[in-house]
Amino acid sequence: MRIVITGAAGFIGKKLARALLARGTLMDRRGTVQPIREITLFDVVEADGLPDDPRLDTVAADITDPAAVRRVIGSRTNGVFHLAAIVSANAEEDFDLGYRVNLDGTRHVLEACRALPQPAQLVFASSVAVYGGEMPAVLDDATILTPQTSYGAQKAAGELLVNDYSRKGFVDGRALRLPTPQVGVSVVTAPAGPAEGPPPGPTAVGQGTGTSSPDASRSTASRIGW
Repeated sequence: MRIVITGAAGFIGKKLARALLARGTLMDRRGTVQPIREITLFDVVEADGLPDDPRLDTVAADITDPAAVRRVIGSRTNGVFHLAAIVSANAEEDFDLGYRVNLDGTRHVLEACRALPQPAQLVFASSVAVYGGEMPAVLDDATILTPQTSYGAQKAAGELLVNDYSRKGFVDGRALRLPTPQVGVSVVTAPAGPAEGPPPGPTAVGQGTGTSSPDASRSTASRIGW
């Protein structure tokens, strides 16, 4: 299998890459266990601090560039872990950048998967921010999504896209609602692209998902299967 991890330079992306290398196999969409032959680590900066393993390949590119996303998620891709995101505080501060990365970037990933010869398995990193405000003790499929931030709205919209692309048979997708990440991980200087890249400025928050709060014990999942 060939696996692509977006946002791979972040804390969760690196943890996931190490776990996949150690595991060595994943189940395909037909239920057959397959060896992992290649893992492509995709982020706005190259992922570092990982083992020297021939199965690893790193790509530095922008999730907001649809052509770059299509190149990374090439015809041999079997599965995608879509972690790339601008974290909540930055998505709230920069409205346009948040939607460009968190919503448009997700659409680019889904469109690249749609173009594959066979539907890929996709795991979308969502957030409990889709609920907003105080959460009940138990979250289930009947819990209403009421996001109260731009980040939460972007993640909720991403879930709807994953569900619709799955309904149409373009991907075999599921969403994981993770605890809200903490700001402060993967801060990088990012040059603006000619049309769709981040706006000029001294720094931009990297697209890798940050560390999850150790106090946040609740996470939920939609359509877990992989």
